[in-house]
Amino acid sequence: MTAPEENALLEAARAGDAEALETLLEQHEPRVYRFARRMCRHHEDAEDVLQESLLAAARGLSGFRGASSLSTWLFTIARSHCIKKRRRSRFAPTEVSLDAGEADAARESPDPAPGPEEVLHARRLEAALEQAIAGLDRKYREVFVLRDVEGLTAPEVATVTGLSIAAIKSRLHRARARVREELAPLLMPAESPAPASDRPCPDVVKLFSRYLEGDISPRTCARMEEHLAACPRCRASCDALKEVLQRCRSAPSPEVPTALQEKVRAAIRQVVASAG
Repeated sequence: MTAPEENALLEAARAGDAEALETLLEQHEPRVYRFARRMCRHHEDAEDVLQESLLAAARGLSGFRGASSLSTWLFTIARSHCIKKRRRSRFAPTEVSLDAGEADAARESPDPAPGPEEVLHARRLEAALEQAIAGLDRKYREVFVLRDVEGLTAPEVATVTGLSIAAIKSRLHRARARVREELAPLLMPAESPAPASDRPCPDVVKLFSRYLEGDISPRTCARMEEHLAACPRCRASCDALKEVLQRCRSAPSPEVPTALQEKVRAAIRQVVASAG
């Protein structure tokens, strides 16, 4: 959906058009659900968060003034409900699993005829990535999911979380390094010796993460590229992080259960009817 199309729907929804409101929220529903799944780590909690978040958005849409993007506003609402859900829960699962439909979607490949080894490798990577994200501490997981899975900018993540941009980036660098470390056995070749040098290798994973956020100088960037050209081990580390982030962005959204969709639609219609 283009920005003009979304703006037109937004204006119609504010004017009381129930169909426009449903269409608008439906466009963002998969991403909100994916965020809730990764933050709650439990299907039932994520479904509750999705419903509560979309209903809160439907009730409060008239107060949305566009200071941020609609998606940023929705993630802010969803994050609030995730926190409330977590506080109400006495126990939290330590693992997250893909349901059958998600597993099939996760195994899809742009190659129309991947070989058995490629299929197996892709499955292992998808499972390892999900596990690595789920294993992050919550404060690191939310910035990683918002920035590297959902594609929000650092300022937008700051808007959602209420943290400073400096704190966002600090947590993001740690999260990226941790996820890359977890996936390294599947992404990196056998350990290569570092080139002979009087100086130890720099923390190229952190440097590359800072580079992605525009936080290193051209001079530092040139030095990093020079080192990568001479050090296969550090080059492999950076390549592994690149692949991790690419897979995060291309991961399919979990399918919202039909029954849940219908339940949310009915509740939204009731909100509109009550407002009218």
